[in-house]
Amino acid sequence: MAQHLTERDVRGIAEYARIGLDEAEVAQMTADLNAIIDSLKPITEYDLAGVEPTFHPIGGLSNVMREDAEEPGFAQGEALANAPAAQDGCFLVPSILGEGGDR
Repeated sequence: MAQHLTERDVRGIAEYARIGLDEAEVAQMTADLNAIIDSLKPITEYDLAGVEPTFHPIGGLSNVMREDAEEPGFAQGEALANAPAAQDGCFLVPSILGEGGDR
């Protein structure tokens, strides 16, 4: 098996991704990633001369977004109609910080 990535490379990738790895995990991840890269070797054996690169699997799509169009929104009563809790015309949601109860 070829050494495509070093342990230093793996530590850098882990740091960038904010993944904590101990020394044993770095060694195992280095071996695993090198094995994965080796498993992709058959792809390099295809003759791709004259094959145009594709950037989208469907082909010539350039912009599939619709034009922005202003549409009427919900009235306040409609927006709050299915809310589990409301107070003074606003959504009432449980507090996630501290002990403040619903906010």
